[in-house]
Amino acid sequence: MIAVAVVGAETPGNVGTIARAMKNFGLSDLYLVDPPELDPEGDAYGFAGHAREDVLPNATETTLDGLTERFHTVGTTAVTNEDARSHVRYPYRTPAELRESLRDVETDTCVVFGRERVGLLNDELAAMDEVVSIPASEEYPVLNLGQAATVVLYELRELIVESYQHPDAIERADESDVEGLNEQFGALLDAINHPEGKRDKARRLFRRVVGRAHPTPREARTLRGILRRAGEYAVPPGKQSADED
Repeated sequence: MIAVAVVGAETPGNVGTIARAMKNFGLSDLYLVDPPELDPEGDAYGFAGHAREDVLPNATETTLDGLTERFHTVGTTAVTNEDARSHVRYPYRTPAELRESLRDVETDTCVVFGRERVGLLNDELAAMDEVVSIPASEEYPVLNLGQAATVVLYELRELIVESYQHPDAIERADESDVEGLNEQFGALLDAINHPEGKRDKARRLFRRVVGRAHPTPREARTLRGILRRAGEYAVPPGKQSADED
């Protein structure tokens, strides 16, 4: 089980945003340490979307000690260092690395986010079992609290969400349809009297583009129809010069 905790949030809206991100990525257990007042008519519930119905009203108020006693804790930080002597913000994992490290681990884990302005304090981070940090521009690596939570939870979704709104796979056109599309392009080259010495290369380039694109059946049929119509409108070789005479 993966839970989320927010320590010392200063604005209710960010708590609501985190609750919404949790709902998006299949999490439901939210813990709050020293939270602001969460008025059901205020920003927290207004920003929570459908999470206002379950994640947010079911949030548990607790302490940092309560989190460390119950969970394998992962503290978040924007600022890291490479000083292995202190082990406060180092070593750290990226969200993707955290996902892989937790994939085969059976333990209740809590990802802990800090305050909007300063994040988790050094003594709070020191109490965490490990640290995660989002790679960002060195010039401005600090994300908004809600943004940071969304990025981290997106990376962890594979450990939580069993099914997505997307189809499992995009249907690719049959090879016969793809080959028909390639042949139709070749016919167009003939129809427009493309230089004969360049036709093989053009056919090969088109085949490679289509091969990388993996068109759907409808895309292959539509493109083939367009190429066919284009060939019908092409001026047959020799006809233009005859008309000009």
